[in-house]
Amino acid sequence: MKKTLLILSISFVLPVGITSAQNPSPEPVSEKVRTAATAMPDRILLGIKEDPATSMSVTWRTDTSVSKAVAELALAESGPLFVKRSQAFKAETVSHQADTGTVHYHSVTFSKLTPKTQYVYRVGDGVNWSAWIHFETASQTAEPFSFIYFGDAQNAVKSHWSRVFRQAFKDSPNAKFMLHAGDLVNRGNRDVEWDEWCAAGGWVNAMLPTVAIPGNHEYDIDRRVPIPEERAEQKKLPRILATRWQSRFEFPENGPDQFLENGLSETCYWFEYQGVCIVALNSMEDIDTQAQWLEEVLSNNDSQWTIVTHHHPVYSASEGRDNVELRDAWQPIYDKYKVDLVIQGHDHSYGRTGQRTYQNVPVGRQARSKSGGTVYVVSVSGPKMYERNVFDFLRRAEDTQLYQVITIDNDQLHYAAKTATGNLYDAFTLKKTDSEANELINQIPETPERKRPETQK
Repeated sequence: MKKTLLILSISFVLPVGITSAQNPSPEPVSEKVRTAATAMPDRILLGIKEDPATSMSVTWRTDTSVSKAVAELALAESGPLFVKRSQAFKAETVSHQADTGTVHYHSVTFSKLTPKTQYVYRVGDGVNWSAWIHFETASQTAEPFSFIYFGDAQNAVKSHWSRVFRQAFKDSPNAKFMLHAGDLVNRGNRDVEWDEWCAAGGWVNAMLPTVAIPGNHEYDIDRRVPIPEERAEQKKLPRILATRWQSRFEFPENGPDQFLENGLSETCYWFEYQGVCIVALNSMEDIDTQAQWLEEVLSNNDSQWTIVTHHHPVYSASEGRDNVELRDAWQPIYDKYKVDLVIQGHDHSYGRTGQRTYQNVPVGRQARSKSGGTVYVVSVSGPKMYERNVFDFLRRAEDTQLYQVITIDNDQLHYAAKTATGNLYDAFTLKKTDSEANELINQIPETPERKRPETQK
């Protein structure tokens, strides 16, 4: 049989005017260009400011040409005719001087909504509009739901943290909100970092509410004023809460009176979601004032479950970091009011305790407090990593990006920590019992802890 040899010739055609000899070195796109705002709405972000069963808040950004912004809202329908029944809401507009230029942030709170109902909204200036976007209000009564919890994103948000966010949403697309335990970015007053954080969440941020508290990296030097070039001189400058915090986020303004008076509103707050009390604390500020406020909030709390979040951990997961003052001020209150779970960040490694009380710190993997106690978690979702602490946790990890899915189902709280690739790394269930103490059911997978080779001990 005669064989035929077929030779394929592949050629590359360069665009007209470009030759192979012309290979100019690429230049980085400037931060001012990367972050430029226009009249088109961008960085759209849902938030919980009032009762999540009957309201929803939204913020977005434009350039300064938009001084009168508006949002439109309707009940979601299967077809496009809802547009004829939409209602307009006038936005509040504030000017924000970022390090890359002045922009406008706009906010609207949709109120008097029907619980457990899907709505559709858009934002704009009457001519330049976003897409129509869905959200759903909470139930007014206790019903099962899930939310996603992230430890520090902080660094390389675009290149590394974005994949963790996407995996988390893929894993739990019906989550009701995303909770961030501080250090969302590395430098709280750098607009380019917030640009990456908003881009990483993308359209999901416009559909699922964000819940967040500030970490130490949301406290930054004021980049609107001249900054000395010398690093040593920069370190001497006072740190302030990110200047965009209140205009970027919409959270309850029910924190301590002192916080409302001195510009720290929406950094310490609480809300109830379908039978769960969520308390957010600002571990960068006056912890004694917050302790008094926390005592008042929890003394009036009749929710079946109570979850607290703050940035600095009660029990540190990384070497050489311990927050004794915070533990002494807040943990006795957690014990007194039987807080179920405390979720934290800051340490850039993973650690999860058993049930702990202030006076009873169990030793060993199977140890439990006979009187119950709170479970404490420290986690990290971004790529910045620290060496783990030798403190006794039931599950630890180094050099591992994680997200957590927390599900409340009547008398059970299910917790699952998963890696950036979606693999289960840690899990447990808390179960309400007839006694005062929860039952802790550990469900740690049969895989070894992830440790650096030099710390395999």
